[in-house]
Amino acid sequence: MKKRIVLALGGNALQKNGEATAEAQKKIAIKVGEKIAELANKYEVIVAHGNGPQVGNILIHEEQAATDKAPAMPLETAVAMSQGQIGYWLTQAVNNAFAKEGKNKKVVTIVSQVVVDKKDPAFKNPTKPIGQFYKESDAKKLAKANGWTVKEDSGRGWRRVVPSPKPVDIVEKKSIQELVEDGAIVIATGGGGIPVTRSKITKRLKGVDAVIDKDYAAEKLAELTKADIFVSVTAVPNAYLNYGTKDQEALHKVTPKEINHLKKYGYFKAGSMLPKIEAAAKFAEKPGRIGIITDINHLASALNGQAGTIIAK
Repeated sequence: MKKRIVLALGGNALQKNGEATAEAQKKIAIKVGEKIAELANKYEVIVAHGNGPQVGNILIHEEQAATDKAPAMPLETAVAMSQGQIGYWLTQAVNNAFAKEGKNKKVVTIVSQVVVDKKDPAFKNPTKPIGQFYKESDAKKLAKANGWTVKEDSGRGWRRVVPSPKPVDIVEKKSIQELVEDGAIVIATGGGGIPVTRSKITKRLKGVDAVIDKDYAAEKLAELTKADIFVSVTAVPNAYLNYGTKDQEALHKVTPKEINHLKKYGYFKAGSMLPKIEAAAKFAEKPGRIGIITDINHLASALNGQAGTIIAK
């Protein structure tokens, strides 16, 4: 029996040095697709991915081209658009990687809805910046016209901010698991998934303007699909203590308990390593499951226990 692995790819994994053209991002997807195809020879593979740069570009297009007859699509629909866009690139890249080897394996992208709790405190405190930068006066006009919350972002200008609630469930979880069990490589919960709420009484779903962190969504996906290994693929080969300083120290093999202890001392930054380390540690809390943080170049070695930050009891 092959072990089941969930890979959480960062949105920037498909956009280097700010190159936003589809052609540039598809070239990067080819390299990522080759890595995924290699893994599929040894593992059952589910791929989740971020969409920060891509959904930001979609929102800019929507906002700048909006008219009364063709209004801008809401954020949750833009997330769905980015899932199709990135899913297409990755599906094609993996298919082509198999074709080089003379193989023909199923690769499927699932446009995924991720359920959040409408009472999540994040809805009262939007913090996730999205879209383009504005002058303060323009941002406040847009906020008044569209019901947005806007905040100044690190001295670079003003941006719209939205809630970032935690994932509760994945609507398509059974379909994803059935496809994996049937031998398919599945790409799902792109961009953290399309955020939806579910009525407790009618069970009806409704999209909401929010952004779910892709690592938290991917970890939930790993739990629900009974994966053995969760990997957050990021820009650095390890998680570090004192990152970017002369005292920088790579973490190699640690336990979830040790990670929770280190978190108390503020070693991991929100919006950077914190969600990755939290997701990997949460997944590894159950005996027999492994959480890994590494970059794409060290992925194979990390899965063999020879690189990366490996979290297990």
